[in-house]
Amino acid sequence: MADDGTPVEAAVRALALVDHHVHPALATELSREEFEGLITESDRPVPPGTSRFDSQLGTAIRRWCGPVLGLAPSEPADAYLARRAELGAAEVTRRLLRASGVAHLLVDTGYLREGMLGLGAMSEAAGADVEEVVRLESVAEQAIVAGNGSAAGFAERFRAALWERTTFACGVKSIIAYRFGLDFDPRPPAAAEVADAAGRWLRQIGAGGVIRASDPVLLRFLLWAGVDRGLPVQIHTGFGDPDADLRRCDPLLLRGFCELTQERAVPLLLLHCYPYHRQAGYLAAAYPHVYLDVGLAINHVGARAAAVVAESLELAPFAKVLFSSDAWGPPELHYLGALLWRRATAAVLGQWVAAGDWSEADAIRVAGMIGAQNARHVYRLR
Repeated sequence: MADDGTPVEAAVRALALVDHHVHPALATELSREEFEGLITESDRPVPPGTSRFDSQLGTAIRRWCGPVLGLAPSEPADAYLARRAELGAAEVTRRLLRASGVAHLLVDTGYLREGMLGLGAMSEAAGADVEEVVRLESVAEQAIVAGNGSAAGFAERFRAALWERTTFACGVKSIIAYRFGLDFDPRPPAAAEVADAAGRWLRQIGAGGVIRASDPVLLRFLLWAGVDRGLPVQIHTGFGDPDADLRRCDPLLLRGFCELTQERAVPLLLLHCYPYHRQAGYLAAAYPHVYLDVGLAINHVGARAAAVVAESLELAPFAKVLFSSDAWGPPELHYLGALLWRRATAAVLGQWVAAGDWSEADAIRVAGMIGAQNARHVYRLR
């Protein structure tokens, strides 16, 4: 966005964003192979003779992140990575996080790798306030190994651990979409079912299996325990890495769960949603406690971000849409998540104003709602 744009562009550019779903930045030196592996949602090797930079995301990194690091726009990938190495990971991270203009980061700490910044370091590097979002499955995996082989006490241990772990958290998150799918039985499981499932899990672990919560009964229990906790519940939907079967990540599959949880009035935050963001918009319009974002997709669609933003605003009430980057790893993703959202939002709302469909005042007000105010309301942020 140019510095001398329309009032709508200027207002969107000036927003102090709240990124309601993001992961820690990775502040370590990266080889080209490592960097390219972190700018895709694929876990497969890149085909010989090709590059992950030849994608919407790779092109956006060269175009928009290069100038933040002191390069001309769209320098070749080799030049970009050489400049990155010259500055060093700490300086690259500081520059990109600060340039994003994000004032508040709600950080999912459930998926980490060595070299990622802790909450305090994220706050310092970004110059932003930071809150934690606790992943339900991670707490369960810690609780199952802390139980001395007791399946009967798992539910109680998990609830106690969750309540303690979320003392200062702003929300919880479920990845039932990754571990099973959204086509689960929406009803809370009975206590005997949970104990049986915990027993199966313990036997699997005892036989040398990985400590990974994947039983659909347990996943339902964790999700309902998250609702019982009373904090906003984030639920992954739509696009993600190959762990997720995209066919079973359509948020419409959550309709039964939305029905059963409506009276609890605990906010359900549907994350990412693409390519099902229109379906998520329907749920947000139909249920008072359902919200959505189009994070993650914005980075990966790059120059087409305006199309996704526009589609996300077709059915969803504007008070139900939140900004997120879902950035994980390279700080380029944190910066681009904010920049591409600003550019897309300003373009979409600006077109509606230019066409006479919206007033300028409404466009500026709605941008502020989506960029920050809705998240501050839902998560009760200071």
